[in-house]
Amino acid sequence: MDYSQYIRDYLNREKEVIDSLNIDELNEAMQKIVETYENEGTIYIFGNGGSATTASHFVGDFNKGVSEYTDKKFRFVCLNDNPATVLAIANDIGYEEVYRFQLRNKVTPNDLVIGISGSGNSMNVVNAIDYANSCGVPTIGITGFNGGKVRAMTQYHMHVPVDNMQFTEDLHLIFDHMMMTILYQVWGIKAH
Repeated sequence: MDYSQYIRDYLNREKEVIDSLNIDELNEAMQKIVETYENEGTIYIFGNGGSATTASHFVGDFNKGVSEYTDKKFRFVCLNDNPATVLAIANDIGYEEVYRFQLRNKVTPNDLVIGISGSGNSMNVVNAIDYANSCGVPTIGITGFNGGKVRAMTQYHMHVPVDNMQFTEDLHLIFDHMMMTILYQVWGIKAH
């Protein structure tokens, strides 16, 4: 079977989604990430499923990819990267607490909390954002669909306005690579 037309259709739809993004919101979120970096704050990031791997990818790209070329290093921490911790909390306390529990008595207003949820309604992400807000910690929601509770609760947004999880997750990873590339350009980094 020839899949060429299906491939074209998918990529054309992705271009439409890219054109619908709110550049001002993306700019504000990126500014907050850089501000947290400049103030030597910790950036906590997390998600479920595909969003968990996106959170891990952010950490690798900023803690190594960008930080390899800077004196000051990014302090990204992915809360879903330690299976023993996540599973112990899920088993003994509840899956909806796996991220909030890890933030308790750690976050400061100098830090930043980034929750990734395609639907915006994953309760463990919602609970962690709620906790960060209660501590006066700035929050970014990386969401899709209508943004759900996470979009409504966060001060900064990296939102993909489309009712499709594949496009949503595609664009979430593009946000990571976009910011990384922009920092290379703005900071004059000659990465290899």
